[in-house]
Amino acid sequence: MSEVIEVQKSNGSNAKVVYILYLVSLIVGVTGIVGLIMAYVYKADAPDWLKTHYQWQIRTFWLGLLYTVIGLITTMLLIGYLILLFNLIWFIIRCVKGLSALEKQRPLPEPTSWLF
Repeated sequence: MSEVIEVQKSNGSNAKVVYILYLVSLIVGVTGIVGLIMAYVYKADAPDWLKTHYQWQIRTFWLGLLYTVIGLITTMLLIGYLILLFNLIWFIIRCVKGLSALEKQRPLPEPTSWLF
């Protein structure tokens, strides 16, 4: 049983679930919080290359939340709608970029990036 858990930690299947939960959260909403909790939990025991993915995922959630709040506040100025659209595109691109690197079992080069 512990061998199965070790394989999941090293091959990134848990990180893949987090990316999928993030993408599903665009429709369902609450799955993003589940993904965030998973990223925090699995980050501590992950190999170094996988830690970059968990860091990327955690930052994606919090920065996405920040951009959403800024967008909602500025909707009365009409620029908020553009910010919300940018946030949606930004969020999808980060998830796809992370999934792509994860499939190749490569670390993300700049997991602390604010953009892509």
